[in-house]
Amino acid sequence: MQWRAWPPGTRWARSSSAWIDRHRDYPCRVAHLLGAENLHLDFGTGPVLDRVTVGLEDGDRIGIVGANGAGKTTLMKALAGRVAPHDGRVTMTRGTRLGVLDQSDSVDASLTVLAAIVGDADAHEWAADPRIRDIMSGLVPDLDADVLVGSLSGGQQRRVALAQVLVGDHDVVFLDEPTNHLDVDGVVWLAEHLKRRWGANRGALLVVTHDRWFLDEVTNRTWEVHDGIVDPFEGGYAAYVLQRVERDRIAAATEQKRQNLMRKELAWLRRGAPARTSKPKFRIDAANELIADVPPIRDSIQLHRMAASRLGKDVVNLIRVGVTYGSGEGAKEVLKNVEWNIGPGERTGILGENGAGKSTLLKVITGEVEPTSGRVKRGMTVRVATLSQQLAELEEHAEERVSALVKQYSSISLADGSEMTPTQLLERLGFTSAQLKTQVKRLSGGQRRRLQLLVVLLAEPNVLVLDEPTNDLDTDMLAALEDLLDSWPGTLIVVSHDRYLMERVTDQQYAVLDGGLRHLPRGVDEYVEIQRARRSATGGIGTFGPDSATSVGTFPAESAASGASVGTYAQLDGAERRAVQKELNATERRMAKVAELIEGMQHEMFMHDQSDYAGLAKLNEKLKELHAETEELEEKWLELGEQLQ
Repeated sequence: MQWRAWPPGTRWARSSSAWIDRHRDYPCRVAHLLGAENLHLDFGTGPVLDRVTVGLEDGDRIGIVGANGAGKTTLMKALAGRVAPHDGRVTMTRGTRLGVLDQSDSVDASLTVLAAIVGDADAHEWAADPRIRDIMSGLVPDLDADVLVGSLSGGQQRRVALAQVLVGDHDVVFLDEPTNHLDVDGVVWLAEHLKRRWGANRGALLVVTHDRWFLDEVTNRTWEVHDGIVDPFEGGYAAYVLQRVERDRIAAATEQKRQNLMRKELAWLRRGAPARTSKPKFRIDAANELIADVPPIRDSIQLHRMAASRLGKDVVNLIRVGVTYGSGEGAKEVLKNVEWNIGPGERTGILGENGAGKSTLLKVITGEVEPTSGRVKRGMTVRVATLSQQLAELEEHAEERVSALVKQYSSISLADGSEMTPTQLLERLGFTSAQLKTQVKRLSGGQRRRLQLLVVLLAEPNVLVLDEPTNDLDTDMLAALEDLLDSWPGTLIVVSHDRYLMERVTDQQYAVLDGGLRHLPRGVDEYVEIQRARRSATGGIGTFGPDSATSVGTFPAESAASGASVGTYAQLDGAERRAVQKELNATERRMAKVAELIEGMQHEMFMHDQSDYAGLAKLNEKLKELHAETEELEEKWLELGEQLQ
């Protein structure tokens, strides 16, 4: 038996075939999966969740947003059964399979990467599943299957933990900050995987993340956690912002109406005679009216003019710059022949894989690293400041109070000609008056991050370098940061895996590829295409790394759980094995090519004139042929893989 949604006014109950037959035409056919009623949690500092009632149904893709400390993770843990509520209850439909990735989840360090992801399953079991192969190539393409998890970095272990959850056949998946430790290409892959993981109106996703691009891509509903309650919104992040703006403006108008009413009531009492009044009206017809009176995001002309006046014509010029670490046979060339003229007022984003050389490039710009070849030319008036990942700017001020720290600085000038005092900047970045008396070392991670940015800005640099500035910031603080950067006059260079911020605050993007610097006229989309083409050319589908020439069906790593070799070539002689292996590799390459053709065909159908039914029908036929070829290739791949067992 399964649980189903009954008509309004009735409780959740088990269905029967007779009830289904009677209500077969009832419009609500979505199955309830998991829910909570009157959840209450209080850890001694006030309620984190106060009588919260929520539910997940088939087809829900829900993003949880809210300030740091508001209770987002607590809500997810309570729904997953990892935290017992002090009151209320959580119920789950019988047979529902739940997969959870918590921020604190870790993988057994004694397991190999392969064993951690697929357990003790035989090679032919997991390798025959295209979904599992896709997860491996999407999340752990650079890892060896037989490497122990304990020897990996924290970010690599996190990706293994995410892969471990995604390979499970779950009806409901909970993910807490899944995009941490993923680069831009990895975030795009994860979004696409989650969008195609279940069919329409099947399965449910609950995700806590500060990655706003990711929220917009994968969610169809949003829960905002604040003040112990959960406010539901329809749609992803963009829709949530529009609805929240409307809600706040309605609330402001309501409060203004109430205050006007009280003033008029007081005037009537003092004068002793009633007065005719007109009630203020507030109405929003469409989303465009919400932003009709909002100025442009930033005045690029004014920003360039002010930046040029502060910097002059020359900022930083990199002339055939190369950087090599080490010497002799162990030398590693990180950057080579980099040419880049950074102008006043430019707002540039830098993309690249971990270890590609982005941090080295930033250090060359700031002067922390001297190039081993080429030269760097800096303008006479250049003052560079870096917002580092390590909060180094605050270490010497750990014992000071926030108010004492900011008093050391004067006001700064913005592009619109206005000035802001340190206290005003603190308020703009979400600090309360009570937090001004707090010692720097006692601030939360997000508060220290905001204070670090403030200290850097108050030093009034004219070239600002931001290295992963979104760490520890919630969505509201990210919006405040972006708003502040919009009016900051100077040259801005940003390295970030947060695609939303990258596209929001920068006007052009470059990628560090193979030691060189490549301009991306089409921005992040072009970078993602380049990375996919490179990975397809070097690794193929289902391989763990670009240096591995072995296919997934014959991967030689040993499973820690079974102690048996994943693949052996015992049944064929040398020449036969080589022939079968060659055919298998060719099949994999064709599978990768067909997958690209399907993606291109789907895009072409989306962009095609929707009124051209004949044209759409032809495209659809071609798409069917490609899907049929994919099925044939997968069957052939399985047969070849079995011959090599």
